[in-house]
Amino acid sequence: MNGTGGTGGTSGVGPSGTDSPAARLQALFEGHRLTPTQRRIAHSMVRRASDVPFLSSVELAELAGVSQPSVTRFAVALGFDGYPALRRHLREVAPAEPVADTGAVNEYQQAVAAEIENLRHLAEVLADPGPVREAGRLLAASRPLPVLGLRAAAAQAHGFAYFAAKVHPDVRLLGEGGTMLHDRIDAAVRAGADTLLCFALPRHPREVVEALAHAKEAGLTVVTVADSAFAPVAKVSDLLLPAAVGTGLAFDTACAPMLLGRVLLEAMCDDLPDAQARLEEFDAKAAARGLFVD
Repeated sequence: MNGTGGTGGTSGVGPSGTDSPAARLQALFEGHRLTPTQRRIAHSMVRRASDVPFLSSVELAELAGVSQPSVTRFAVALGFDGYPALRRHLREVAPAEPVADTGAVNEYQQAVAAEIENLRHLAEVLADPGPVREAGRLLAASRPLPVLGLRAAAAQAHGFAYFAAKVHPDVRLLGEGGTMLHDRIDAAVRAGADTLLCFALPRHPREVVEALAHAKEAGLTVVTVADSAFAPVAKVSDLLLPAAVGTGLAFDTACAPMLLGRVLLEAMCDDLPDAQARLEEFDAKAAARGLFVD
């Protein structure tokens, strides 16, 4: 999808890449300037695309954690007379898909099943590899390459930076916030960086949004991996690649964002001509040092 509901970013979801209910829903939201509450409703609808056409406004409000009047205002913002008209439209453009009967499952199994569904949705998004390839090209060309991720997203940023440093000549991890964060972004720009990679997961720290706004003002192209095309960071991202998180446990699970990070690594390697040589050099040195036991 080339847009994020008018929020200013560019999503990596392409209408030509998939014809799933989720993709058709995202296409419905394109071109609309949505409030944070409305983006939350849209995100919840995309995650439950097969169920949404049959939910009442009250049920959708409970699903999104908003008020019922907010759902009505959301429908009007999309150009419908009210929620019933929106629901009728959804039944036409995003019909329910058959769901296999899994029988009785406990909450742990449900969390795993939800993550599997997130990965399926990511696979649908990646049916159009264009946005990821463009992101890989941008990341490979940036010298240095700053990688930002705070709080819940810090682990994703750290994992990406760890592997990226094996093939990219200058990776700079920005894993801690504070008053030095803008200074470190400025330092990367002075050193020649032209792209910043950000991992942004809920709950979204205000500091991340401010840091990305600063990065754009400093002239950096911002590539962001976020939990949704409607995340708060969309308006300060040039290329946003969505990968949903699981919310069925006390703490969110992030299998899809992690996998998308590895996919970005692969795309970046494709644009680094000496990536394979660097990996072979590392393996040789690791063997000489007896670095690993296997």
